[in-house]
Amino acid sequence: MRPPRSVFAPIGAVLAATVLVLTACGSSGESAQTADGKTVVRYQGWAGQVEFQELAEELGYYQKIKLEWVGNTTSGPQDIQSVATGDIDVGSAFNGAVVKLNAAGAPITSVLSSYGADDGEYTGYFVLEDSQIRSARDLIGKKVGMNTLGAHHEFLTREWLAQQGLSNDEIKTVTLTVVPPVNTEQALREKQIDVAAMNGIWRETAQERGGIRPLFTDKALFGAFSYGTYVMRDDFIAKNREAAADFVQGTARAIRWTQVTPRDEVIAKFHEIIDKRHRNEDTKTIDYWRSSGLPVPGAVIAERELQTWIDWLVRNGGLEEGKLKAKDLYTNEFNPYANGTYAETSGPDGQASAKK
Repeated sequence: MRPPRSVFAPIGAVLAATVLVLTACGSSGESAQTADGKTVVRYQGWAGQVEFQELAEELGYYQKIKLEWVGNTTSGPQDIQSVATGDIDVGSAFNGAVVKLNAAGAPITSVLSSYGADDGEYTGYFVLEDSQIRSARDLIGKKVGMNTLGAHHEFLTREWLAQQGLSNDEIKTVTLTVVPPVNTEQALREKQIDVAAMNGIWRETAQERGGIRPLFTDKALFGAFSYGTYVMRDDFIAKNREAAADFVQGTARAIRWTQVTPRDEVIAKFHEIIDKRHRNEDTKTIDYWRSSGLPVPGAVIAERELQTWIDWLVRNGGLEEGKLKAKDLYTNEFNPYANGTYAETSGPDGQASAKK
């Protein structure tokens, strides 16, 4: 239920500073240990939501690490920048932001997919039911509202327009407008915008009220697809391999648990976790949880999920051709659903699962 962890433009302003801090600090990669010898893994969360690693710890899937919540993040790019600077040990963001940070020289590696689009979770680009907008060409000169610019929603909008045959000049006539998610539906119904990008609770409640229809969805554009990854610093992985492996195996199993467990049981567990942490959080978004959003058992990373954004950045002049190769930016080495520990379609404990 988290918002897409994605930013292209905003991340560019801080990339150089991030890399400079890395150089100056020279993070050692050494991590704190608990009294019983477990490695402390620091992370940031999201208010009113349960991260997959939090679920993994609750389910008892970690043996060698102990999570330490250091606060809540404001965005995916902020999260992975904090990883790069050594303030936390693991973070998650849209793969476009991950690629940009790698291109700037940050020593990070993607270790596990973190969010995406599947049959239950996706981003829809909605118009009013009686809108005359039926095709990409109908969007010329129109407004599209989204949670932030330079982000997942913007990329998908521009990519859809391009795939539908609009020229770069025609695409430039489409105005992309920032609208807070809580106001997006209202802005659409009051015709302040012509298209509204919505996911999660905002998509679900807007559809319940009716009078809108999807113009396109990210799932329709790329199919079932993972859009973001968890990243770790290379020095952390090198010096804490057992901890890194434990984080990935446990989190992958937790993701798999959500993929094979009835929805009401997942929601109940999320409520239980949030209640235990006593942070005075609004939990209403949890009730609109539909799925993990990850189409692959155990969130195994596919090369195309990073290569797609490398290619897009190269086409649009944001990255020098040949500078990055997707295969160098990620590893599935620690994922039990990729390294032979578990069958691809097994459940979270390695046993055969009814769900594929």
